[in-house]
This record gives sequence, structure tokens and C-alpha cells, in this order.
Amino acid sequence: MTSSTMSAAVVGTTSWGTTLAILMAKQGRQVKLWARTDEEAALLQREQENKRFLPGFPFPTSLQVTASLDDAFGQAHLVVFAVPSKNLRSNARHIGGAIQPDAVVISATKGLEMDTGLRMSQVLAQELSESLRSRICALSGPNLSAEIAQEWPSTTVVASEGEQAASIAQAALMTPYFRVYTNRDVVGVELGGALKNVIAIGAGISDGLGYGNNTKSAFVTRGLTEITRMGVSAGANALTFAGLAGLGDLVATANSPLSRNRYLGEQLAKGKSLEEIQASMQNVAEGVDTSVAAVKMAKQLNVEMPITEATYRVLFQGLDPHQAVLELLSRAPQPEWAGVPPPTA
Repeated sequence: MTSSTMSAAVVGTTSWGTTLAILMAKQGRQVKLWARTDEEAALLQREQENKRFLPGFPFPTSLQVTASLDDAFGQAHLVVFAVPSKNLRSNARHIGGAIQPDAVVISATKGLEMDTGLRMSQVLAQELSESLRSRICALSGPNLSAEIAQEWPSTTVVASEGEQAASIAQAALMTPYFRVYTNRDVVGVELGGALKNVIAIGAGISDGLGYGNNTKSAFVTRGLTEITRMGVSAGANALTFAGLAGLGDLVATANSPLSRNRYLGEQLAKGKSLEEIQASMQNVAEGVDTSVAAVKMAKQLNVEMPITEATYRVLFQGLDPHQAVLELLSRAPQPEWAGVPPPTA
């Protein structure tokens, strides 16, 4: 079977799920986009476009929308989950029995489960059949869906503990404008993709307060340091955070006007409430729930995460953004790489 004959199913009619479905269908692959209801499936199929989440990008002829589990997953060689992190477990539990035992499963969701602190691949491993656990991959990188839908040059990384699964996913997703790399560090790739959303909220706060490039550059860099500190403590490779799933994703998410997390932080700094901002957004800003899980995880691992904690306090405890900045700047002096172990030869 070649990558062009590999059929795929995508869980999630989100902007990212729709983008990945279009991307794979444009390569001539048969792709099923799974919707939760017959009504939604019929609407998308009739309009041949996701006007709510990805307007202006018509579906290729090989992309079909269905609400049938058997139709979507019965013949799929590749299954992609692209749903909000808070909905991943319920979706996996609902469709898990319909996925073929030899399929490759990709998590394209960037977040941590708020109640458990689990990474998305861990949630899938708990809910899917045992035969699929070694075939679960994590996709992450600087992947703003609107830019990829426009076929602007982009890159990503797909990680799996099994080299074969990652190679299959790489071949299925690679296009002339979307370059895919592989990585064996699932922990690092997932934590980089999840935790950068929290830092991006803080970067948006910096923008909303009117600070300049010095402030934002320092904030993003120190944010990456604490992401690395957390990741290494959780068993990740420090080098992963200098790659696409770490630095690459953080730069895109902290700076782009397309970034939902940066936008949310900017609006917070301008005085809007979290509830008001979330109600106005079509898509989910994953950094909000992830900040809750990240603070818990930091305590469990005894890792210092001052930026993450400050962002959490702004989100949920009423900390004034100006005061948060003052508190971060007034912390005790320390070495730049405190808590990050030196690289080994």
C-alpha cells in the first residue's frame, strides 16, 4: 500500500481537523471527516465547505463527511483526532470500537487533560484497544491551520515510540508545502505543544499591555526555559524543545494574530473577563485548561514554573496583569538555566 492509496478518517470538524482532512484529500487520498450528528454531516456535505470554522476552502472530491462510525472508520488506515482536549476522551471512547486494529492513530490535539494532567496520547492509550497503543502518534509544530489551508510553506513533527507508525504518518501527511519530520520523543513533543499555549496567553498579555519587543522576547524565551524544565523532569529530551514542537510552535503561537491563545491574553490585558472572551471565540484556546493541569503537574514534579503559575493566577484568581509582571521581575536572582540539566554527550 502506498501513501496515496492509504485511506484516512478525521475526528473533529474543527478548523484544524478540516484543514488536515483537506490536506490529505488533495493528495488523492480517500478521506472521511467524521461529524457527531447527521445534521452537521449533511450540512457540510451539501455545502462542500466548513463555513463555520474554515470558510473559503472547498472540499476536494475525495473528501466526504459522515456521521456513520462504520463509514468513517471501517476501512481507514489512518485515524486523526483533532478535537479540543476536553473532548478527546469522550470521542475516543465513542468511536474506539470502530477503528481497525491495524490502523495508525494520530493525536493532533495540543493540550493536557485538565482533571488528570495526562497527555493526549496517554488518554488515547487508555480508551483505545490494546492493539492500537503502539500505533499512536502525536502531531505538533508551528501549525496555524489557516496558513496551512492556504498552502503556505509549513513544517511539523510527528512522534511515536514505534518508528514504523511515525513513518506511516509522515508519508500520509507530507505534501509539497507541508514538510513532516519524525521524532521518538512523544513526551517532549506533546508537552511542547501543550505548554506553549500557556506561554502564548502570557505573550498576548504583554501585547495587550503595550510592552515592546524586549519584553515579549524575554517572556517567550523564559517561557521556553520553564517548558524545558518541566519536560525534562517528565522524561523528555531537552533537545526536543529547541525544535519544531518547542521553539517553533511557541514562536508562531506567541506572535501570530491567528493565535487563539495570544488573542485571549491580549483581551485579558485590555480588561475583558475570561468568560466574556471565551464566549466570543469560535474555537477553543487550549492554554486555559492546560494552565490548570500544568500547575498541578509542576507541583507533582517539584518544578518551578513562575510564568505558568502567574498566567494561571491571572486567568483564575484575579491577579492583575501589571502586578503579575512586577512579581515576575522581582523574583530572586538566579542562573539562566536553573533547574535545566546540562546536555549529555
